[in-house]
Amino acid sequence: MTRFERRVLISLFASVAFAGPVFAQTAPAEGGAPARAPVSDAMSDIIVTAQKRDENIQTVPISMQALSTRKLDQLNISNFNEYTQLLPSVAFQTLQPGLTTVYMRGVASGGDGNHSGSLPSVGSYLDEQPVTTIGGTLDIHIYDVARIESLSGPQGTLYGASSEAGTIRIITNKPDTAGFYGRVDGEINTVNKGGVGGKLEGMINAPLSDRAALRVVGFYQRDAGYIDNVAGTRTFCGTQIKDNNGNIINCLKDGISVNNKALVKKDYNDTETWGGRAALKVDLDDNWTVTPTVLYQEQRSHGIYGFDPSVGDLSVVRTFGTTRGVD
Repeated sequence: MTRFERRVLISLFASVAFAGPVFAQTAPAEGGAPARAPVSDAMSDIIVTAQKRDENIQTVPISMQALSTRKLDQLNISNFNEYTQLLPSVAFQTLQPGLTTVYMRGVASGGDGNHSGSLPSVGSYLDEQPVTTIGGTLDIHIYDVARIESLSGPQGTLYGASSEAGTIRIITNKPDTAGFYGRVDGEINTVNKGGVGGKLEGMINAPLSDRAALRVVGFYQRDAGYIDNVAGTRTFCGTQIKDNNGNIINCLKDGISVNNKALVKKDYNDTETWGGRAALKVDLDDNWTVTPTVLYQEQRSHGIYGFDPSVGDLSVVRTFGTTRGVD
């Protein structure tokens, strides 16, 4: 869809942020001089957990790329299609929302949709949870995400099966006990020769005590359609045409006729995505932390993403409904 898309972004809520007061003290350094304040996240080096421990990305001895929170926000990244374009070793083939095959270093398997055949060779993880599926890579909405890591394969030692070509990890921001804060973001966009779409997103971080905090994220996104379902009539086969041997070779279009009057719609292939995420962080002691997380996302895709040139540019004649949902 992106080759038809020309976004005109209009800010609804210009990253509206709100925060409660947070007080901090810095201990004096040796010699009585005040210690320097910590460097802000925007200026610090990217810390990754590709090898199951915190490391500077420059010291990780494997081939990988990472997109930080700052980069994701700057480029307004919100879905799989957008962030994979920034990862040089990753490619993908998609037919429609919810049906995608991922390639890393040109390798992929499981793209035929046969769940009894080969498993995917590119693994997908949300935090530490594998979400790899055959022919249906989960398009998790990207908002309030700490970073996206792309680890070129093979990664079977740390990430098991379905990671022979590589692994893609989405690391979310965790609840923070430092203070109460939140943000709301909105967008309106238009599609070339299509309709109007947009999104509304928000998050709240609320400390419950000095050892517990709750973080809640919500989002709604509508991708505008650009395929028109125009009025038309379809007539089915009636009289059979046979050859001299009695074999059916064709038919006359003189059977039942149906029309799509009830389904005619301009820009009918829109997609809606909505859901939310909630995480609770509890520090059991100085060494152990538990962070149970609940994620719900639903996607409803209407229409199809192909057109019939014989009907017209970006137009089709469909005589039955096509609504698909992905949870």
